[in-house]
Amino acid sequence: MLQEAELSGQADSENNLGGSSETMYFIGLDVHKKTISYCVKDAAGCVHGEGKIGSTRRELDQWVRTLPQPRTMAMEATIFTGWIYDYLLPHAESVKVAHPLMLRAIAAAKKKNDRIDAAKIADCLRCDFLPECHIAPTEIRNRRRVLRYRNLMQRQTVQMKNRISGLLMETGVTYDKLRLHRMGYFSRLLSTNEEIEDSIRPLLKLCREHIDRSIRVDRALLRSLQLDPLLTERLRRLRTVPGVGPITALTWVLEVGDTSRFRSIKQATSYCGLCGAEKSSADKVMRTPISKQRNKHIQRILVEAARMAPRVSDELAAVYERERQRGNGNRATLAVARKMVAHMLAVERRKTDFVSAKRSTPAAAV
Repeated sequence: MLQEAELSGQADSENNLGGSSETMYFIGLDVHKKTISYCVKDAAGCVHGEGKIGSTRRELDQWVRTLPQPRTMAMEATIFTGWIYDYLLPHAESVKVAHPLMLRAIAAAKKKNDRIDAAKIADCLRCDFLPECHIAPTEIRNRRRVLRYRNLMQRQTVQMKNRISGLLMETGVTYDKLRLHRMGYFSRLLSTNEEIEDSIRPLLKLCREHIDRSIRVDRALLRSLQLDPLLTERLRRLRTVPGVGPITALTWVLEVGDTSRFRSIKQATSYCGLCGAEKSSADKVMRTPISKQRNKHIQRILVEAARMAPRVSDELAAVYERERQRGNGNRATLAVARKMVAHMLAVERRKTDFVSAKRSTPAAAV
């Protein structure tokens, strides 16, 4: 009997080490550029392993083979999270990404290091306290990277244009600022204007070459995204919304991603950064300025589109005028942007072209 009990206990311990189907293991990861700290816990909070590995695919592959199963993993959202998430997803029951600000509020402590952070992430995961954030599918993130690179090129183009203007102003050259960045006028300016000193001519040419190259890259990147079969139909539907152009539609699709994760228009508006935070105490309710917790890429594009949208839509023009009469043009622009978010969200949910409220209302019986 004693021998049978020992054999039974040995078998149970071997099953636990191998990871029985009844025991879920929770793994917290504290991700950095060069290293990843990890902590493995079971449902009772017992530590089954902790340590540090390098942030490379080879070391991750070796590490995963040593982990018990079944397992679920969690990590904090950082710039390095994307590829690690994709790499670990096939090797776990689920991989979750935590919101950095909310996680910091939950797991704040006086003592902080990588080992403790990994253990706290594991605890939040096993206790179902992890403030999980949305992570877009790989194919969307790959295309989003292209769009953000295009935005970077745009910003650099504006910097080069400002640098050209600055060089001319520094040396007292007279020019037509409305036509300066047109290729024909710029070429004539360099060849005919004697006020341009020889010392700045090479710099002006370099700036112009950078602008021309950026314009060609910009067109190529936009064309590749607009013709992508994964995005074409969504872009076409969104373009039916008044005030939504090709850049706004692309930014919405790639930055917002799956719109079904928003339970209401207010959630979508908050994600786009078109509302302020609320601070309420007793009977006092105070609204703060626009929150910094937002997707800055979609916010910038929506605000720019909202400035132009009232020119092409009577409904949006009425929204802008109603808010502007209260005395603040910026608030009126934000109201238009929020209305555009509602329209785009409706188009995405119904998977149909936009229909104006006036056109969709049946005529009254005479």
